[in-house]
Amino acid sequence: MNLLEILKMQKKIQDPPPPPPPPPPVWWIETSDSVSRHFQFVADGQLSMKIVDDARPASRKIVESFLNKFFPSGYPYSVNEGYLRYTQFRALQHFSSATLSVLSTQSLLFAAGLRPTPAQATAVSWVLKDGMQHVGKLICSNLGARMDSEPKSWRILADVLYDFGTGLEVISPLCPQLFLELAGLGNFAKGMALVAARATRLPIYSSFAKEGNLSDLFAKGEAISTVFNVLGLGAGIQLASTVCSSMQGKLVVGPLLSLVHIYCVREEMRATPINTLNPQRTAMIVAEFLKSGRVSCPADLRYQEDLLFPGRLIEEAGSVKVGSLLHKVMKPSELHRAKEKFPEEKFILNLGIKCTNMILDRNATGEDALRGWLVAGYAAEIKKSFKIPSENALEEAYRRMTDVFSPFLSELQAKGWHTDRFLDGTGCRFVL
Repeated sequence: MNLLEILKMQKKIQDPPPPPPPPPPVWWIETSDSVSRHFQFVADGQLSMKIVDDARPASRKIVESFLNKFFPSGYPYSVNEGYLRYTQFRALQHFSSATLSVLSTQSLLFAAGLRPTPAQATAVSWVLKDGMQHVGKLICSNLGARMDSEPKSWRILADVLYDFGTGLEVISPLCPQLFLELAGLGNFAKGMALVAARATRLPIYSSFAKEGNLSDLFAKGEAISTVFNVLGLGAGIQLASTVCSSMQGKLVVGPLLSLVHIYCVREEMRATPINTLNPQRTAMIVAEFLKSGRVSCPADLRYQEDLLFPGRLIEEAGSVKVGSLLHKVMKPSELHRAKEKFPEEKFILNLGIKCTNMILDRNATGEDALRGWLVAGYAAEIKKSFKIPSENALEEAYRRMTDVFSPFLSELQAKGWHTDRFLDGTGCRFVL
């Protein structure tokens, strides 16, 4: 073997082997609901999809296109029960509210001595509303915890305030000398209403999110609101030019639109299955458990909530009142004795004649509130049945609570309740 052949052999050994040919593309075709889709992994590893055959009728294509635009992906399996009813009344609510806003703004400008066209009234309405939001934010800034605790009730109150402000604007032409007072008070109420409505929007949407799709829910909900607001503005322009061009027409149509508006908001809130623990929902859960041993899911409990008077005491759950100031509930000499009854717990109970006051520790969770509520419920039941002193009733009630709490909590969490927080809304807690 000569030198030239040796060099050629070394070169062959040093040269890397040629790269293997690229693998063929991975693709497949799926057929579902008369639609054939071609799926393929592209070079960068991402999955591409292309429709190759669509045998759906035109009407079905339109319906499914509408659902894709205004409902979250995977609907109805990606949302909790009640979302469709909530969305239906939300659309009608926005339609009636937008229609009413055009009529109120036209009346407001009439009272100021102007004679605007309906289109001008529509444009000015946005300026008047947005200008008062800053004042409303300042007034409502310290009420956020209460809105977290009772978002449904605050949402209804927000729309009542909004319609109150709108009503003042509608009647302003009847009192042109009070134009400034009526316009200022009306827009102040509407500004507060807008802030309260926006503050409660997130917990309401969160109650429907089933698969971590909160952003999708929020986006589709706002799309529906926008469409029906525009339709409502169009209807308002038509009414302002015809039936409601006179004051008499506004006084007839305005209250009707307001009634539709408030009814729709009430039905929206009744359809909303909020799954966080607040005083009212906790009392309802405990009352049902003490009575029948069952635990309802949020969807079953939603229609039983009192949206007008959420702070009412429920006797079947021990008439528990949460969040009272500690120094008003018991004397300093009684405080340590009350804490020593249940030293490991993050609550203090004081059995009264009309109600049982429960004060929570600053770090108490929903589970701690449930434990205290069960003790109060059992204690009230024992006192009523056996006529024994409060001290003995509390001891027996605590023993019963410890026996049932683990299975009770497991069933509660299995039904979808969030027990990691307790939203009392008052902020009155203790630290020892």
